[in-house]
Amino acid sequence: MTRILHAAYGVYALAMFAICVLFALLVTIFVPGLENRRKLVSGASRWSFLLSGIRPTISGIDKLPAEGSVVVANHASYADGILLKGFLPARFSFAIKGEMRKFPVVNFMIRRSGSRFVERFNSAESARDARKIVKAARGGQSLAFFPEGTFREEPGVGRFHAGAFMAAAKAGMPVVPVAISGTRELLGTGRLLPRPAAIRIEILDPIQPDDPSYAHHRRLAESARQKVLAALGEPDLLAE
Repeated sequence: MTRILHAAYGVYALAMFAICVLFALLVTIFVPGLENRRKLVSGASRWSFLLSGIRPTISGIDKLPAEGSVVVANHASYADGILLKGFLPARFSFAIKGEMRKFPVVNFMIRRSGSRFVERFNSAESARDARKIVKAARGGQSLAFFPEGTFREEPGVGRFHAGAFMAAAKAGMPVVPVAISGTRELLGTGRLLPRPAAIRIEILDPIQPDDPSYAHHRRLAESARQKVLAALGEPDLLAE
């Protein structure tokens, strides 16, 4: 019986998500002005959760600097990007893995909503994308990253790659660690249908890159990772 209920919920939630995606697509096609598109796409992302009966708990929203900052979050699910797009302020642009360029509709929506691609495998394209992100950060644009780059089936936090922290350090922007919990239960790897889950977003204290303790971007990355680990209480996958 539980399996049937989970399947019924999953189909319903997927339908709500499809409706919100369709709305976001129409927004990116027809609405003029990047700020207008960002706000409406953020609203569609938020409602894809709310219409599915999921009310994420958010703490620390007041810790987000009013000016430009770089948010870095752990990555546990397909739903993480949509979650942060919906519940962070609309001004944040997201760094999306470069493989998504291959899907024309996704490519179009990402570009029109102000997010950016980060190539992971082609070194020349990766360097080009990194330069664009550093330029955006220096221009004061607020950015959001999943520095692990991918997610796994097992709980835990892996290595934080350096790109987000290099951009923050070069731009002199604060790094804001964010701990996401519950999305692995909602829609983990290998799962086609979502399940009901309690979602939590915890925004942690910003790290100032001009702090001498973080003179190197790798120290900045590890400090952010340790803060996320402490908030989540999950295993350190690097220790294993």
